[in-house]
Amino acid sequence: MLLQFAIKDFLEDREFQNLSPKTISTYRNTLTQFHQFCVEKLEIVDTKDITHSTIKSFLMYCQRERKNNPTSINHKLRNIRSLCNYLQNELEVYNDKTNPCKKIKFLKEEIKIEVYTNEQIKQMLNYYRRIKYRDKSFFSYRDTAIIITLLGTGIRLGELCNLRWQDVSFKNNAISIFGKKRQTSSIPMAKKLEKELYEYKIFCEKCFENLPEYVFTTKNGKQLSTNAIKCIFKHLKLIMGFQVNAHRFRHSFAHNCLLNGMDIFTLQKMLRHNKLAMTEKYLSLWGVALKSQNEKFNPLNGIDL
Repeated sequence: MLLQFAIKDFLEDREFQNLSPKTISTYRNTLTQFHQFCVEKLEIVDTKDITHSTIKSFLMYCQRERKNNPTSINHKLRNIRSLCNYLQNELEVYNDKTNPCKKIKFLKEEIKIEVYTNEQIKQMLNYYRRIKYRDKSFFSYRDTAIIITLLGTGIRLGELCNLRWQDVSFKNNAISIFGKKRQTSSIPMAKKLEKELYEYKIFCEKCFENLPEYVFTTKNGKQLSTNAIKCIFKHLKLIMGFQVNAHRFRHSFAHNCLLNGMDIFTLQKMLRHNKLAMTEKYLSLWGVALKSQNEKFNPLNGIDL
């Protein structure tokens, strides 16, 4: 089977499986690169000619020529492995012995989790609050609410953009999140976040003739895109002098939850990780929380040695 038709068939199957456009786009980008490499560098056009060495050569090319880091390399390997497994399980092009991805191992990744300090959080919020109280501008109310929502929930950037007012229940103190794999889950809303969103909603009701469908919008009431929020954070970075992005807010949420005594299983549910192993990537932070919890609950505390 020609590789280009195998990729086309695989992508159509992913669409049929109702995967998100973003997920399909990442598959397409990786597999397009892989196809071009096979044709231009190795003169391979058929799936039967793809071997363990073919895939390894592509990954080494990405590492050396494209300067991809271990995380990007592993991401591409996952996408190619999904293609190979599809060709084995669905189209029977490969079997357990001929599947070229079977024995390729993932690279070790350097896990580096950066979080905001309390001083940095106060610096960001004070900047917007000064503008809010001085100018009463829509942007200052909105951007303050964005930061507090990210810090108070740990939701992802896409989830923030898709948040609707109908998803925010002030009665039940909860927010419904439409997350990865198109699953909806409910997370509790802290009192400070509830107060901030309620104040922001009242401001929006006065600012717009009709309350917009989405919580975070442009000044015209249209849904903010992920790129628009990245631009907001890019501008804020220039003013603050440190990196500002949604995932760092998510890390900060996890970090502070652990430091305040939240167990890893509850954190898994709050972050909506399908597997505990994903949450355990925060072990570098967990170690600090574990130390404080050990000092508090260690059985030796009650023993007179």
